[in-house]
Amino acid sequence: MGSLTYELTLAGLAVGSAAALTGIGLIVTYRATGVLNLAQGAIAMVTAYVMRQLVVEWDWPPWWAAAASLLLFAPGLGLLLDRLVFRPLAAAGERGEGGGPAQTLVASLGVFVLLVGAAGLIWGPGARADAPALLPADPWVQLGTAVALAAAVGAVTWWTGLGRELRAVVDDRRLAALSGIDADRVGAGGWAFGAFTAGLTGVLLAPLVRLDPYGLPLLVMEVMAVAVAAALRSLPVAIAVALAVGVAQSQLTRLHPRGWAEPLVQAVGANLFVVALLIAALALPGVGGRGSVSWGAGLSPSRLRMDGDARAWIVCGVLFLLPLGFAGSDLHTSVQVPAIAVVLLSLSVVTGRGGQISLGQAAYAGLGALFTALLAAGRFPGLPALGELAALVVAVALVAPLGLLTGWPAIRRRGLALALATLAIGVAVSRFVFAQPYATSGLGLGRPPGFGHDRAYYVLELVLLSVALLCAATLRRGPYGRALAAMRDHEEGAAAAGVRVPALKLTAFVAGAALAALGGAMLGMGVRAFDAGDFDPVRGLLWFAAVVVLGADSLLGALAAAALLVGLDAGARGGVAAAVIGVLAVLLGRYPAGPQQALDAARRALTTHRRVALTPAGRRARARVQTALALAGTAPGGDSRRLPRLGGRFGSTAGPGGTRRTGGPPTGRRPDPAGPAGAPPASTRPGPSDTPDAPTAGRDARATSPGKAPTPDTPAAGPGEAPAPDARATGPVDSRGGRQAGGRGRREGYETRDSGAPAPPEPATRRAANRRAWRAGEAGAGRWAGEAGAGRWAGGRGRLTGRGLRVTYGGGFTALKGADITVAPGRVTALVGPNGAGKSTLFHCLCGTVRPDAGRVLLDGRDITRRPDHARTRLGLARTFQRLAVFPSLTVAENVLLGAEQGRVRDPAAAERVLRLLGLDGTVRDAPAAELPTGTLRRVELGRALAGGPRVLLLDEPAAGLDAVETAALARLLRSLAADGMALLVVEHDLELIGGLADVVYAMEAGRIVASGPAARVLARVRP
Repeated sequence: MGSLTYELTLAGLAVGSAAALTGIGLIVTYRATGVLNLAQGAIAMVTAYVMRQLVVEWDWPPWWAAAASLLLFAPGLGLLLDRLVFRPLAAAGERGEGGGPAQTLVASLGVFVLLVGAAGLIWGPGARADAPALLPADPWVQLGTAVALAAAVGAVTWWTGLGRELRAVVDDRRLAALSGIDADRVGAGGWAFGAFTAGLTGVLLAPLVRLDPYGLPLLVMEVMAVAVAAALRSLPVAIAVALAVGVAQSQLTRLHPRGWAEPLVQAVGANLFVVALLIAALALPGVGGRGSVSWGAGLSPSRLRMDGDARAWIVCGVLFLLPLGFAGSDLHTSVQVPAIAVVLLSLSVVTGRGGQISLGQAAYAGLGALFTALLAAGRFPGLPALGELAALVVAVALVAPLGLLTGWPAIRRRGLALALATLAIGVAVSRFVFAQPYATSGLGLGRPPGFGHDRAYYVLELVLLSVALLCAATLRRGPYGRALAAMRDHEEGAAAAGVRVPALKLTAFVAGAALAALGGAMLGMGVRAFDAGDFDPVRGLLWFAAVVVLGADSLLGALAAAALLVGLDAGARGGVAAAVIGVLAVLLGRYPAGPQQALDAARRALTTHRRVALTPAGRRARARVQTALALAGTAPGGDSRRLPRLGGRFGSTAGPGGTRRTGGPPTGRRPDPAGPAGAPPASTRPGPSDTPDAPTAGRDARATSPGKAPTPDTPAAGPGEAPAPDARATGPVDSRGGRQAGGRGRREGYETRDSGAPAPPEPATRRAANRRAWRAGEAGAGRWAGEAGAGRWAGGRGRLTGRGLRVTYGGGFTALKGADITVAPGRVTALVGPNGAGKSTLFHCLCGTVRPDAGRVLLDGRDITRRPDHARTRLGLARTFQRLAVFPSLTVAENVLLGAEQGRVRDPAAAERVLRLLGLDGTVRDAPAAELPTGTLRRVELGRALAGGPRVLLLDEPAAGLDAVETAALARLLRSLAADGMALLVVEHDLELIGGLADVVYAMEAGRIVASGPAARVLARVRP
């Protein structure tokens, strides 16, 4: 027994050592580049094939072959991926031209699919059992290799200059670059080392398992669990987990229970790394799963923008009908297209419209085929034998609730963490269900009676495809479709609009599981068998990449992807479809709009003439021209007609009146009006006259403030005049005469918030239109009570109160220390304080996005402390965001309509009233939000909040990105809303704006309310 235990331990150490190498490579690559390389398994497989080619086919000595494959090929492949794929992605992300985390994930999957397809094309899809061994069979040698490699990485990381640069790049890539560190060089080193460890893993595992293009990459992806368990940071933890799982998996082979437990124990013993991946992805904290990054929005753009074109649908219908008229009696290939199209439609719903990354849809398709076969054969537990059509319907009904398996992790995960969770579930279903003889042995799948011939069955498939298209189109339209699109574009914004995001995610995954199950059952009936290989996780990754490449949010894209996948593999050698989709997925990161954008870029590159570089004299002349444009704005002799063209070339233009208009966002920073953090507080405790409900001096102060509402002393602007600039705008003036709003960062607790840079200067006509719209909204505010229901917010309702709020973040940092605040109806309450004072944390506690550790939040005396943000919206508490929370894929009218459909008062007609109120009822109402300037988007976001009929409105820096005229109009609009009885809370750094707007001001410092009371009194004490 002792000898058996020792031998099994050695075998487990051998497998664990190879898994440890994979974990080391993944961690180093992730720490150096920020990319979790999902193509690690494919690199391992290709390197193992190269090693075999050199030794077996070309008779190279093993060590020479090892040196060529591990020291040249694998690192070279890593450098190639860095230079051609991931470095351009990072550069595009810095320029704001794509390259976000979603595109990086798709590019990584594209590399995986491309390498798998290329291996199938070059070496064929068959498995090879003659892979050469690099190291002796002694497990201690392999363990020593893994430990030595980890020790070398640790020594380089902590004791060398390169290691210091690596840690600096990991902590803050931009700051490291500003410090003179070549971040690209560090990233290239990380990719080279990661590819080397992947290749070493493949070479070590290939002799132990059969070498094939699909099995080895998936095996390496399974052992990704060790890196996830180590949080992609700790090499010792990764090695320890890998060795423990390897030894445990080997020891489980000793167990031979009898009865029903025997197949289960055998399955676990053979796939313990899959169990570890499932636990690491579901139970451990998510990797990259939090944050405000909108992952789904990066996957959603439709590459085929023809869904609304009837002609495109007619052409598509004709193409799908062609096999009935021109093909022979054998439609074995054609019958696969509608089935796979239905599966891909499930991804269109879940990923394209809902924005949820699901890499496990192949599992639901396989379960649909398996359940249909079991029901038709009478082998499904508890149910009698059914006909094929009835079995299909029941199978879809049984699989649909299983969508909760992936829907539940999606509630608290997004992006990379969700991708790993759904992949782990898909791999687990494949290993523990599809690959087990007790479930699939001797199982066949026939076609319904009367549809045995291919032609008749193809007609049935077209009918089912039409039903699936109708269901998918229904899910994408109306209130439900708008809610899905909002969740995809901006999850926090959707919740703030009242969308029940958790329930919506679950519904999307359930609907996706049902569609996938229908397509899988159709595919099984088409080939008359249940083949687990048709639903392999690698095939699921291929399906996902194909849908994203051709348009995740396009129904036509799903149909085109199905035809492309089946047609390429049927008309050429296996692997062509994977290679083509892989290339397109890799290009997607650099060209987010799809293949057409890539073709346009190539055409421009071929037709654009090389730019002529300026000589030193030319550069000096350009500097003189720029100076003249900035100071005078006219050419010598008064001829200024050519200045705009010259300015456009040299980087600046002269606006009317000689004001300088830059070619990009302003770079100046507005001084912090809150003053230094150590400014003396106005008071330490509110006095009797400082209570929020007492009459205040705020309104009296506003009576003499510039930018106030029109009075007899200050007449309103005429029809063609702009209101006088507001004296509140004391910060730097941008090229349009407005305040610069960008570049103000602050730190609240552990989160760093950035207000976002202002948009580039807009044309004068667009700016004038924005100002006219703000003035129209200002005038309409006086009619709000009559149109929206007089006195709806009056009568003392809408009082929001926070009592003793305390929030402590991880690491023991206390952001709030017993804060008290009251937002009274009919008043504008302001919250001010220096950066890091805790304003944002308090704001989020009131909104529901942060749950306090102590204290309560009350709305009209009702405790809402534990209510989520969407539930608070439906109770009448609306909010806006510092960084705009609009939904780019929806039009202006749809953004506002979403608020009316999901808010406290679900009255779609309220959307029209709000559009008129804010001057958005013209042609702009039908414009996509993605194409609008900042001023208009601020009105759209405010309209979305108002359309739900709120009683309390919370605004986080509502003037960010607005110029002085727009800010003044916004202030008058907010005062009108308060006069109608609404309770408003404004968080703002502009103390001049607060002085002319607020009735009550709360000043914060170090997590506490240090002063409160009338605006004039508090601001006089907190100003520097």
